[in-house]
Amino acid sequence: MTGFLDALLNGLALGSVYALIALGFVTIFKASGVLSFTHGSLLLLGGYLVAVLHDDLGFAGALALAVVVTAAVAAALDRLVLQRVGGTDPHAAHVQTIVTIGIDIVLVTDLARRIGGDLLPLGDPWGNSVTDLGPVTVADSRIAAILVSAVVIGGAFALFRYTPWGLSLRAAAEDREAAALMGVRLTRVRTVAWCLAGGLAALAAVFLVAFPAPGLERTTGQIALKAFPAAILGGMASPVGALVGSMLIGLTEAFVAGYQSDLHVLGEGFGDVAPYAVMVLVLLVRPAGLFAAKGAARV
Repeated sequence: MTGFLDALLNGLALGSVYALIALGFVTIFKASGVLSFTHGSLLLLGGYLVAVLHDDLGFAGALALAVVVTAAVAAALDRLVLQRVGGTDPHAAHVQTIVTIGIDIVLVTDLARRIGGDLLPLGDPWGNSVTDLGPVTVADSRIAAILVSAVVIGGAFALFRYTPWGLSLRAAAEDREAAALMGVRLTRVRTVAWCLAGGLAALAAVFLVAFPAPGLERTTGQIALKAFPAAILGGMASPVGALVGSMLIGLTEAFVAGYQSDLHVLGEGFGDVAPYAVMVLVLLVRPAGLFAAKGAARV
């Protein structure tokens, strides 16, 4: 029972962090139709900035600056690079998606060169402290990940639902051409979407490298790829689906790791591919994702 509760709490914590990243995937896709592969580099950039600035600014100051800078870099990449490849024309989204792969390679290569073979601490206030919750011992960083992610995700959903930008985002996701004709500024919508995604990626980096993880390393950005199945599972245009998919992926990863000895027949590295295995199984049943909107057929 203790092992089950431990895996459950770890899964919820991982799912909460993956939800921050997956929400960025979905927001960008809703705003522009682009499937962004830059999240790994943005996550690595945010973590790197916290690691190098926390001694001078303190953890809170370094995190705030990292979120702002990463959001600005994400918006600049969209405005200065992607929108020059076809602008806001929805037919250019496929080309822009491919361009994001190249951007990610360039940024990751530069950041990996700066980090080298070091493990960089982020100076987070939780350190290696733990809390006993009944029979289960949980790292304080895991508890913080759940609480902070819940607040941030709640704020993001309020932004989607109750602000003019959120209304414009939903209109753009429904029909970009019609939204533009009705006065929706698609450029502004997608710029804010990229800012939000960049800031969420920087915040997620803090919890991904906190204890019990050893620290930031040059391969940390690859963890963002685990949130990709979460976004696909829920349906790329569904924020709720991204949240549900992230929890499913986080719980799957945690339970596979917790019961690895019982799953040895699947191989020692099965935990690394488990999120993708779940994605494939779900898509076999629901090819458009769990929360994909039903399209209208016109005869």
